[in-house]
Amino acid sequence: HRDTPENNPSIPFEFTPENQKRANEIIAKYPPQYKKAATIPLLDLAQRQNKGFTSISTMNHVAKLLEVPPMRVYEVATFYTMFNREPVGKYFLQVCTTTPCQLCGSTGIVETIEKHLGIKVGETTPDKLFTLVEVECAGACSNAPVLAVNDDYY
Repeated sequence: HRDTPENNPSIPFEFTPENQKRANEIIAKYPPQYKKAATIPLLDLAQRQNKGFTSISTMNHVAKLLEVPPMRVYEVATFYTMFNREPVGKYFLQVCTTTPCQLCGSTGIVETIEKHLGIKVGETTPDKLFTLVEVECAGACSNAPVLAVNDDYY
């Protein structure tokens, strides 16, 4: 991690009261000695509250809740691609570009989005509305090609 103005430990993060209740419910699903198993669902909850990205502050908060060293949470957040380590746009566009989707036209979808929004894969529009990324597999090969906009698949 490298501190940036948008992502550094001095930016406070706490769950909202509603999300804290949800976090407590998630943690309660695990035996006390295994509550660290709640890392992934808590990171997901934190990312959703934090406008779609998992900042260092969200990871530190999750570590504190689970009473684990922050490095254990960092390891999970950096391993799984579902956790965005940089800010993303309001509309997070994920285009599957693996073989089934590519054979069904995903390359054309990426090119069209790039042309229409004026950004390349991995970039966010200047107004912070759209971020475009390629994903390895959306797990929906029978519906190829697949574009996910936030949590909705098309």
